[in-house]
Amino acid sequence: MIQLLHVSKTYPTKAAALKDINLQIEKGELVFLTGPSGAGKTTLLKLLFREEEPSEGQILINGKSVIQLNSRGVARLRQQMGLVFQEFKFLPHLTALDNVALAALVMGVPRRESHNKAYHLLREL
Repeated sequence: MIQLLHVSKTYPTKAAALKDINLQIEKGELVFLTGPSGAGKTTLLKLLFREEEPSEGQILINGKSVIQLNSRGVARLRQQMGLVFQEFKFLPHLTALDNVALAALVMGVPRRESHNKAYHLLREL
């Protein structure tokens, strides 16, 4: 489960990207994050995988505070997450399926299993 409790993110320029966000995503839920440019979508994702820290509030994943994770904990967290950004980081010589399966392959998941998982993820979209 992912929980955001009164999360805000303000950048040094005093620009507020997120203000008092409360969100709960249950295990197994598929979530699409949409909105206009500048709405805070990327900031929210960066907070979830701890590329950035919130200015206020708590972020809990499976009951553990993301903010309190050490570097090893952050690495483990990122290994358990699957994020696909629309605008970058795909390898152009690979198919969409191969690009999505790549993360599991890097983690040592056998090719057939990683492609099956990627196929099912893409089917849900």
